[in-house]
Amino acid sequence: MDRRLFLKSSLATAGSALIASHLSGEQMIPSGPSTAHFPDGFLWGMATAAFQVEGAWNEDGKGESIWDRFVHTQGKVKGATTADIACDQYHLYPQDIATLKRLNQKGYRFSVSWPRIQPTGTGAPNQKGLDHYSRLVDALLEAQIRPFCTLYHWDLPQALEDRGGWPNRDLAGYFADYAGIIAKHLGDRITIWAPFNMPWSFTYMGYGVGAFPPGRTSFGDFLKAAHTVSLAQGECFRSIKAASSKATVGSAYGMSPAYPKTDSEADRAATARYHAMNNVFFLEAAMHGRYPKAFASETPYDLMGFKPGDEKIMLSPLDWVGFHYYNRRIVSDASSANCAGGGGFSGTEIEVDPSTGRDPYTRFQAVMPTEGPLTEAGLEIYPHGIYDLVMQISREYNHPIIEITESGCSYLDGPYQKENGRVPDTRRINFFRDELTELARAIQDGARVRCFHAWSLLDNFEWANGYTERYGLVHVDFRDQKRTIKDSGLWYGKVAASNRIDA
Repeated sequence: MDRRLFLKSSLATAGSALIASHLSGEQMIPSGPSTAHFPDGFLWGMATAAFQVEGAWNEDGKGESIWDRFVHTQGKVKGATTADIACDQYHLYPQDIATLKRLNQKGYRFSVSWPRIQPTGTGAPNQKGLDHYSRLVDALLEAQIRPFCTLYHWDLPQALEDRGGWPNRDLAGYFADYAGIIAKHLGDRITIWAPFNMPWSFTYMGYGVGAFPPGRTSFGDFLKAAHTVSLAQGECFRSIKAASSKATVGSAYGMSPAYPKTDSEADRAATARYHAMNNVFFLEAAMHGRYPKAFASETPYDLMGFKPGDEKIMLSPLDWVGFHYYNRRIVSDASSANCAGGGGFSGTEIEVDPSTGRDPYTRFQAVMPTEGPLTEAGLEIYPHGIYDLVMQISREYNHPIIEITESGCSYLDGPYQKENGRVPDTRRINFFRDELTELARAIQDGARVRCFHAWSLLDNFEWANGYTERYGLVHVDFRDQKRTIKDSGLWYGKVAASNRIDA
């Protein structure tokens, strides 16, 4: 394939990627309506991830994952904690499903642990693992809750990392085999699937800057891993469709609306590169079989390991588009910086290297601003961002069906004995009220959003931050696994029942 022709055919996201009227110094946020209504049939749900909630890390034939190896390595996790037990949902899932039903939820987004199905990442499936997820799905359906299955939420079998990890393009085929196994066994009951959770995050954090396992710090490895994931996304799409005629396949990407730091042409172009790399890199590969213009110069296909014909493998027109929203980014150009490395990691899911920009290829600086209030995880609260992001993706991809696959906030509120053990987490209620009001406005303005998944059903193991952050609408006492529905959970349950938000 002529790579120059391929480059010319890639999406030029400059322009549509920008929301130029909202610069960092100009909030200009319209006030939301006092009451927000959602369409009939709108689906309210919650989300979790296998590694963060299941526990049972070595039970019933489950193999070791890269996150098991990571948390068992001294110095990697705050508080020297592990996810060996986590929320023990592997055993307590009936209780959690009962809570979902009590809170009027109609959707539950969960992930399957690959090493629980294939302990070494290849070969015959582990029947006990399959049986567990079959019981989980049956219990959800009995409670009239839609099961939404994410096939990969970061827990790669360690045996596959030992073969080179995601930079090894053989993993695309292994992943497709794994997807086919799950779809064959559960595809008669599950109709909605997402191959990956936040593919940019686990490829960049794991291989580019080493903040997540396997802890590599090579931008070249990141690019190879990203390309393998694009191939795996396409192969998975076809594998699921072949195994289940009922299947619809979408995504669970991490996205942040990006705003230029200034109105300069350079900052606008840098913002377009951010959007192309962090928001739609994998979406564009799926929808059009090409990569967007994410780099300051030509796309480094050789470094990525791109081969002729890969564009056909990547192509997998998704049935719907799913993405997370947490906060925004302010982006500036770093083309003139003397960038020699791959940037750094701030601990808040963003890339930071104030002196040089993030890397030698995209040449931008992306910063999470602190103009608004911050959650206890240090993330700025910016409800208007979900409106901008939903409308931008709607414009750029011809108004697809959208699912908000995650959104939430971390606050450490716990049971208050003077109020009979209630968890009065008013800040979380305000967070969801303001954000959902903006989402309702996007729907009124034409966006085809059909679902919102709150992150998370449970307080859980928050990756390298251990148990120092609490995103759940249900409080978990990790000493005895006691669950207590927070006031925010009760509020969200009322919203789900009424399909509206009252002032």
